[in-house]
Amino acid sequence: MPNFDFENEKYARGYTAVCGCDEAGRGPLCGPVVAAAVILPRDCEIEGLNDSKKLTEKKREALFDVIKEKAIAYAIAEASPAEIDEINILNASMLAMRRAVEALPHPADFALIDGNCSRGFNIPTETVVKGDAKSASIAAASILAKVTRDRGCIELDKQYPEYNIAKHKGYPTKDHMDAVRKYGAPPIYRKSFLKFLDK
Repeated sequence: MPNFDFENEKYARGYTAVCGCDEAGRGPLCGPVVAAAVILPRDCEIEGLNDSKKLTEKKREALFDVIKEKAIAYAIAEASPAEIDEINILNASMLAMRRAVEALPHPADFALIDGNCSRGFNIPTETVVKGDAKSASIAAASILAKVTRDRGCIELDKQYPEYNIAKHKGYPTKDHMDAVRKYGAPPIYRKSFLKFLDK
């Protein structure tokens, strides 16, 4: 289960506001990539906090409000499908994460970044592979990002019901790809993710 070992090591080195940062939505064909940054109080206890991928949708929704309530600060940001096509998904994920960190109402002085890549941040960072299963603040960020992204997919589904986005959340299922072949790709789609249309 995620804990505060990574955060506490930074506090022991003199940092005063350590945030966790994660993104959701690298793989889908449509919609933005969403990132969140969270600063939790030291050793804050949030029952059930875990990697968002290991939680049910109902549990993520419940934790979403608890995290926002208990956090010292949080921010949620995104990079658009157009930005993803322009700079690629990895760079767009970094852009969304930087935007989230920079939008924190209480500035962080250190960021723990989920994954193995960190670029362009204006504060010191450390990458943590599978960080959402190890660091409490990264796990909290993963939940805020995932719930926000999923809610966005439900809104996209209302605008484009023929694609069934609320069900697959934009991921490239067979039914989803068949729908894109049948109805085309509106502007919510990442053009660089539609190579299957050429086959």
